Amino acid sequence: MRICFKFIKTLMFLSLIGFISFSSLTIAQESAKLITGEGEGWSALSESDFQNVNTDPDTWIWKDGTIFCKGTPVGVTRSKKKYTNFEMVATWRHMKHAGNSGIFLWASEDGLEGLKPGQLPKAGIEVQILDHGYAENYEKANKKKSDWFTTHGDVFPVGKSKMIPFEPKSPKGSRSFPSKNLSKGVGEWNHYYIKAVNGEVRLWVNGEQVSGGKDCDPKTGYLCLESEGAPIEFKGLKIKELP
Repeated sequence: MRICFKFIKTLMFLSLIGFISFSSLTIAQESAKLITGEGEGWSALSESDFQNVNTDPDTWIWKDGTIFCKGTPVGVTRSKKKYTNFEMVATWRHMKHAGNSGIFLWASEDGLEGLKPGQLPKAGIEVQILDHGYAENYEKANKKKSDWFTTHGDVFPVGKSKMIPFEPKSPKGSRSFPSKNLSKGVGEWNHYYIKAVNGEVRLWVNGEQVSGGKDCDPKTGYLCLESEGAPIEFKGLKIKELP
């Protein structure tokens, strides 16, 4: 009977381990499904959802699900709709060494009003999109590594907007630096998942959460895609509005 009892206990233990492993796998699969923008509540963002602010008519070309940005002039295209609480996914790749771009969240009307070509929003939370070549050029020119930006997903307020960055922070405390370096280089696709709720922003780069901030002001506004001097491509732009 002792042998039988031990055997039953072993079977129960192995069954429990198997259940936990299966549950963990299921949760991981569900999280991956959520982050890719699949499932109930998600909708694709297309050309009809955006309007040009201060770039040329051909700065942004939407074709077959991909957004081609030539990078000039510097400026933005914005969503026609304002958003408050939402999840968002975007896949992007730089097409030139040292390319620069970004996604603005909660850009206000007065922060976009009167922008001329060559100018960027004066309010909003920027989710940085930089090619590694940008940091390489900075290091060559200054003979040191940058201590005020990274190329892996900085999050920071612009203009008159406010945000308390999550750690790790830039030395001056204005930016949330990524906790891990995960973005890929020129010509390679990168995946951003952004969650913005009640004035708090969190960014996942290629599947892992790396940066963000809280107490953002304002915490409602337009989404903007940034043209900043170099060609970049976006695809898979999706959003899910939250209560």
